[in-house]
Amino acid sequence: MESWVNLVPLVLIVIVFWLFVIRPARRRQVATAAMRARLQVGAEVLLTSGIFGRIEEIDGESMRLAIAPGVTVRIHRQAVMSVVENDGQGTLDDVEEQNPHGPHDPQGPQGDR
Repeated sequence: MESWVNLVPLVLIVIVFWLFVIRPARRRQVATAAMRARLQVGAEVLLTSGIFGRIEEIDGESMRLAIAPGVTVRIHRQAVMSVVENDGQGTLDDVEEQNPHGPHDPQGPQGDR
């Protein structure tokens, strides 16, 4: 009987660890995998490196991401941390409309330099 009583705290620790650590982490992992599976061309995303961009092309596990007017990078699907909802701060399209000739155009949104 005493050996059973000694195991109760250990069993409780394992159950608490599973409830508060393993289970929530698994839910986040499943939700992130589902979000990455739903990615579509045109979606604005945030990468794990902190870079924002718009998906221009998806090819299996890799994709092309526009991060500035005229600048695209090839990334792995796993680098996407989240899909960005438009929060009123503007989009990459707004930047292109303000400066259609590229980021170094002297007649861009800042005017003459």
